[in-house]
Amino acid sequence: MSENKNFHLPDLGEGLPDATIVEWFVKEGDVITLDEPLVSMETAKAVVEVPSPFSGKVLKLAGGAGDIIPTGSVLAQFELDPNLPQRADGQDTGHSHGHAAPAATPSTGQPAPAQPDKVVASDDGGEIAKPGAERDDAGTVVGAMQSSNAVHAEQAVAVGGVKAVPAVRATARKLGVDLGRVRATGADGAVTMADVKQAAADGSAKVGAAPAAPAGAPAAAAAPVAAAAPVSRAADARAPLSAAGKPMRTQPPGVVAKGQPEPLKGVRRNMARVMADAHSKVVPTTLNDDADIHAWVPGNDVTARLVRAIVVGCQKVPALNAWFDGDALTRTLHAHVDVGIAVDTDDGLFVPALRNADVLDARGIREGVNRLREQVEARSIAASELSGYTISLSNFGMFAGRYATPVVVPPCVAIVGAGRARHQMTPVMGGVEAHKVIPLSVTFDHRAATGGEAARFLRAMLDDLALAN
Repeated sequence: MSENKNFHLPDLGEGLPDATIVEWFVKEGDVITLDEPLVSMETAKAVVEVPSPFSGKVLKLAGGAGDIIPTGSVLAQFELDPNLPQRADGQDTGHSHGHAAPAATPSTGQPAPAQPDKVVASDDGGEIAKPGAERDDAGTVVGAMQSSNAVHAEQAVAVGGVKAVPAVRATARKLGVDLGRVRATGADGAVTMADVKQAAADGSAKVGAAPAAPAGAPAAAAAPVAAAAPVSRAADARAPLSAAGKPMRTQPPGVVAKGQPEPLKGVRRNMARVMADAHSKVVPTTLNDDADIHAWVPGNDVTARLVRAIVVGCQKVPALNAWFDGDALTRTLHAHVDVGIAVDTDDGLFVPALRNADVLDARGIREGVNRLREQVEARSIAASELSGYTISLSNFGMFAGRYATPVVVPPCVAIVGAGRARHQMTPVMGGVEAHKVIPLSVTFDHRAATGGEAARFLRAMLDDLALAN
């Protein structure tokens, strides 16, 4: 008698209560083997490929693309096949390919030893286990997976004849691009992020559009399906074929009707939680002033100068380069300066960390900021790069606005906001001059820093920004 097993959604490494289905790699009735791709899920910062914890027939899938699944809830149900490889008894989260593995904590998942770029999740749900106490954050990332203290590049997986990493599939879904119609330029025929964006821009691969069949191309014949032995997923066509013989989605992504409430997902969902939590804990106070940059020589990089000024302020007033624990009433002052750079995207707000800004020159700062922005835009940023900063910068002035009250996110103590530069008349000896100024706003947690400390920090920034270079 066959045994049925439920697979519960594990914590995908970020401590979040839920995740959103991006795309199923199987459908009900398919036969799947252990550790083959099952589904891609989007969390607050990542698109994660989740492999199958069992070998057997897929009996039920809990929801479709775009549905939010709570952590620990049933994600899929399987009918186990005793003739296919299964996870070893008592080893819910590891592999037993030729060697014994230590028993894992119940209801946990771990990175797979044999395939470090994938998550191995348990059938009981729970949090991804960390092999050692020294592992700070083995969180999931877009396009890569931390299975150790290093980040391994994620492999493109062929589904329905199309090879692409989960982040590319998620982007294609959001842009309404049919991956089966995209011209692949990546290694080994993989569809890249640039391919998807190009297809979205020129409209050459819209979902639901009828592709033109090549002249004289014979109609694709349906291959008979063997009913005796289980069919491997590689040979099983789970999607219908177009007239050109290319795989198509079984159904187009859902379109949200305007004017109707819709659940927040992924990054925006996490942003809502983080901001509400910060609002309930922090006692924010904001100081504003204008930095006179009239003395700047041509070629100064605004962002690099702002970061340098923050570093100078942190070195002169360490109280703002700190973390504060409101529950324990403890403060941690940092000798290094890691600046969180706020990056606005259509999906929501990302704040990657520019590490060791205190030892970077202007060129190093610019290269670091560019790298972080590119990784955020490509959704390839590591989760470890989205936390751990000691102070943050919101350069909202590149769009509009002068002053603001940016939100301090615990455990940080302060955030600097830079408004849109403008010219103003400034009194000088013998009259007035038109000087260019940058509006600055420093919001700090008044539980952890005094008004005098914040004012001295702002003064240090103003003085540094007033320098020619």
